[in-house]
Amino acid sequence: MTDTDNARPDSGRPDPDGDTEELAALRGAVRALLTRTSGPDAWPRLCGEIGVAGLGIPDAYGGAGAGLPEVCAVLEELGRTLTPCPMLGSSVLAAEAVLAAGDEGAMRRLLPGIAAGTATAALVWAGAQGHWDPTAPACRWDGRLHGEAHYVLDGADVEVFVVAARTDHGVGLFEVDPARTTRTAATPMDTSRPLATVLLDHCPGRPIRGGADRDDGADRDDGAGWGGGADLSGALARARDVGCVALAAEQVGSAAYCLEQTDAYTKQRVQFGRPIAHFQALQHRMADLYVLVETARSAVWAAAGAEKHELPLLAAVAKTHCSEALSRVAAEMIQLHGGIAITWEHEAHRYFKRAHGSAQLLGQPHEHIARLESLVLNTSGPS
Repeated sequence: MTDTDNARPDSGRPDPDGDTEELAALRGAVRALLTRTSGPDAWPRLCGEIGVAGLGIPDAYGGAGAGLPEVCAVLEELGRTLTPCPMLGSSVLAAEAVLAAGDEGAMRRLLPGIAAGTATAALVWAGAQGHWDPTAPACRWDGRLHGEAHYVLDGADVEVFVVAARTDHGVGLFEVDPARTTRTAATPMDTSRPLATVLLDHCPGRPIRGGADRDDGADRDDGAGWGGGADLSGALARARDVGCVALAAEQVGSAAYCLEQTDAYTKQRVQFGRPIAHFQALQHRMADLYVLVETARSAVWAAAGAEKHELPLLAAVAKTHCSEALSRVAAEMIQLHGGIAITWEHEAHRYFKRAHGSAQLLGQPHEHIARLESLVLNTSGPS
């Protein structure tokens, strides 16, 4: 555990029966703003008026010093509207990687801009196969950075990259100027989730040191002479777990919205002289979906309030269950809406695409099930 972990406030476990008063107020403020402002225009207002970008960042680095429950409350609301913004990629994944590494210089250099929303960052990690293994990032370091990373959230537009790379001493993290890379915007199935491919070819990077290395007095812009340091695969694993919980919260928000819209539609659509919501078979299906969404929400809040040693297990549970919940509810939304749901004008296809895209992000459900097996049985396996 780093000093940063000790310094971060314990927001406590969320109330399993509902939001605390503070969380409810935060959720209400975000929902009200998203009702008035949509699309890319929402992010500056979310940062300036509510301060969502800095919720998970300690106040020593310009953040609000809140915790994962507050972050999840915001992500759930963003999931309801599929608002395109860098909350997950910058304020959660990249910021958490820097925090978990514990490099004081890097935290003071990078986090204030991220917390204010005036600068955005992206964690450059996975290869073409989409494996989010913290011990095997796509890039490598030999005094310069080499490799091609895929599925970089908001990677075509951010101001700084935090690159995970294999080194002779394990896994390192490096601060990289995106201008020194070749980045290409991807064409994802879910167009509300911007992704990019990042090519690093003999690219300089500034090491983000962890453990004892962070106080060695070396604060060089160019890491060409870096002789190694602590293995930061643990910091990368924590960033993935926190990211999984935040992503699961977003999935719950999307699933809840799909269920609400589908329930409303079944009460309006008439067949055989009465609303289809009166048919018992559909009532059973809607009840099953309601249980699915609520158990997914419970999985998120259990993970959001987890102690540090519980987080890997509960994050894997949340990511697995919420991915499957959203996929099923989005599919049922299309099925129960009928032909209108497969038209371009209807919103159902957007949530269906988000369901399939988010299920692959940060590890597919079957990969997290394998993690669960190793964690529960305490056997060697995927980290």
